[in-house]
Amino acid sequence: MECVRRSIIPRPGRPRPRLRLAAVLLTLLALPVLPAASAAADPARPAPPARPARPAPPAPPALLAPPGPSVLAPPGSPESVPVRGNAYMGMGVAAHEGAAAPSGAPAPATRAGQTEGVDVSSHQQDVAWSTLWRSGTRWAYTKATEGTSYTNPYFSQQYSGAYGVGMVRGAYHFAAPDSGSGAAQADYFVDHGGGWSGGGRTLPGVLDIEWNPYGDSCYGKSADAMTGWIGDFLSRYKARTGRDAVIYTSASWWNSCTGGYRGFAANPLWVARYASSAGELPAGWPAYTMWQYTSTGPTVGDHDRFNGSPDALGQFAAG
Repeated sequence: MECVRRSIIPRPGRPRPRLRLAAVLLTLLALPVLPAASAAADPARPAPPARPARPAPPAPPALLAPPGPSVLAPPGSPESVPVRGNAYMGMGVAAHEGAAAPSGAPAPATRAGQTEGVDVSSHQQDVAWSTLWRSGTRWAYTKATEGTSYTNPYFSQQYSGAYGVGMVRGAYHFAAPDSGSGAAQADYFVDHGGGWSGGGRTLPGVLDIEWNPYGDSCYGKSADAMTGWIGDFLSRYKARTGRDAVIYTSASWWNSCTGGYRGFAANPLWVARYASSAGELPAGWPAYTMWQYTSTGPTVGDHDRFNGSPDALGQFAAG
């Protein structure tokens, strides 16, 4: 009994259990409050700056469309019809007969004895003439006019730029037989850069007559009417300049829209065919003077060959 009594009755000076618990609680309440990890619990510490949102990646730049209508669109479709004045040498040829692949450049044997040239229009804007000269280009034609209302706004700098690096240069007129007579367009051409002068640095003017990029392939004319229109242009040009104008065309257009007319063989031929050879020539010509062999060449796209040496080119320019 004595042992039991000692275990129940607390000894003097020993705190009871409840008092011990109360003391523990008071001790805990007396401890200092630790700062919270969050900056919101410590008003003295400034909040860290908010992380800026990561900017969205920039959109890829839009691809520049090639000048003029897409050669993949059917000729005459709304997607392929350009604004009047935007035509350039070979536009109709590429649309109807196909643009050249890089592999369509002339074979080395064909290139021997010929002289490299280019043709340009407002679509090329500022041309890297020095680059072309260093690559072997020795002559150039620039679009001057179209119809009786359009002049190339880049004509002066392109025409002078080619001359400035040492090239023989000339001008061409894009024919629009459905919007004015041949004689009127020849006058407009000569009056706006298409003239000729001696000295061996200026080539005779060119009549660019090809598939119509604006509508009917033959400009709404019969074969007889078309040959009459071309004859009027050529006669007026020769009367104004003393030179026979060069005719730029393709065999397929010529044979289709002039009925294979053979009466202009006195005029130098510039044939368009994007392949490894000039192929069949338009009716009436036994040989070509120039050949546009690709529309996908370096620097400017259209590249051409004069059918002769640089010396022969100079003689041709001199008349």
